[in-house]
Amino acid sequence: MKVLVADVPHRRELEPLPKRVELVAEPDAEVEFVVLGPELARGGAALFERLPNLRVVQSISAGVDSLLPLVPKGVVVCGASGAYDIAVAEWIVATLLALRWRLPGFLELQRRAEWDSNAGNWFTTGPSSVGPVDDLDGATVLILGHGSIGRALAARLAPFGAHVVGVARHARADAEPPEALPRILPEADVVVVLVPLTPETEGMVDAQFLARMKDGALLINAARGAIVDTDALIEALSAGRIRAALDVTDPEPLPPEHPLWHATNVVITPHVAGAVICSRVRAYRIAGEQLRRYVAGDPLLNVNARD
Repeated sequence: MKVLVADVPHRRELEPLPKRVELVAEPDAEVEFVVLGPELARGGAALFERLPNLRVVQSISAGVDSLLPLVPKGVVVCGASGAYDIAVAEWIVATLLALRWRLPGFLELQRRAEWDSNAGNWFTTGPSSVGPVDDLDGATVLILGHGSIGRALAARLAPFGAHVVGVARHARADAEPPEALPRILPEADVVVVLVPLTPETEGMVDAQFLARMKDGALLINAARGAIVDTDALIEALSAGRIRAALDVTDPEPLPPEHPLWHATNVVITPHVAGAVICSRVRAYRIAGEQLRRYVAGDPLLNVNARD
């Protein structure tokens, strides 16, 4: 059986390979299984046209929303859910702490060589130019889309004393159902967006959603940019009602002239939350497990349904 995978160092993480499996680096009519990393993904739909016997696409990415429309009907598409949990959770904690402690504002003061004595609480003579700082103890963190990344985040927030409230598609011991969102949202000090991008979630963080958030709350989006209404977000940021950290934007990449770059109260990173060395290693290990399952006839993991 032929498996298409780019000739990259991480392919060794697929081992141990089942018997009769041959790894190839170029499209072949006999390929049944593709490990789709960025090197092969650049081929787009044209790649799949060259693989008439394809049965499974195992993506190295956790999210496959952009991939699903390109894959022919009858081909199973699997994501690498779990590979990026640690990295994304750490990015969220990092930006959350940075915003709670107003580090972007202090960095700007440093660039201007300004010492804001009002930022402390000993010799204040007026309001601080960067705003109040606070720790996480007792803060309510709402995780919208409480899956594996949400659970990894909750575990990392526990030592800080934060109160985590999850919202998932179905109620369970660690998560409320979506119907509880109107009640929980106004109470949250931090809202973390982790839902997948679907027709139901596209634009769900709209003007009405943002208006229900507590004044001074933080919005952190580590999911997909299109889940948030960008125009509504810019308006809320400019009004000073909320602050935000965005690893994803709509559009993406964000054009240089886009007003979101210059919006106040926002930190933007270029879709890097999962981009750590260990995450790619974990993703290829997941692909190796999927390959062994496929050969053995066992159920595959992280299967994504298509319309």
